[in-house]
Amino acid sequence: MATVLSVSGSPSATSRTARLLRHLDARLTGQGHEVVPFDVRDLPADALLHADSAHPAIVRATALVERADGIVIGTPVYKAAYSGLLKSLLDLLPQYALAGKTVLPLATGGTTAHVLAIDYALRPVLHSMGPAHITPGWFTLDREIGVGEDGTLTLAPGAAEALAQVTDQFSLALGSRRTLLATAG
Repeated sequence: MATVLSVSGSPSATSRTARLLRHLDARLTGQGHEVVPFDVRDLPADALLHADSAHPAIVRATALVERADGIVIGTPVYKAAYSGLLKSLLDLLPQYALAGKTVLPLATGGTTAHVLAIDYALRPVLHSMGPAHITPGWFTLDREIGVGEDGTLTLAPGAAEALAQVTDQFSLALGSRRTLLATAG
């Protein structure tokens, strides 16, 4: 199937966003996709802060984006927008780094006041980077994401159902794109 880069834009090592992405990664893997998890927080801070696109870690991150057929981008919402950490990476990628790719935007946050952050903050930036398709995204409230003492993730039933649906739509879009590319070539 397709290669999916699963990007967490959370600065936190105990991030609900990252845990949610890893949960969805398992679903995509179960559907036959190769999933590559990627946490932006693992990149060197000076390379991000100084916009050093030639830094070896940034070059590797850019190559991961280039090789992916699809990209899942997850971010916590702070101040009604996606994380600054994610923004710093997106700013370092080439202008059309998402050209021809299928993208699934996801966000987490503490209140429904931020629910439109995907459509009004993140989606326009992603769109400017030239993806073939941005599938419907999903905003999940922090209180709908539980983490057990052993680190296992639990989701509120409504959130679990919605996330399964958007993940499956993304998976189908990836499959359709690969079929189109195969018949065109």
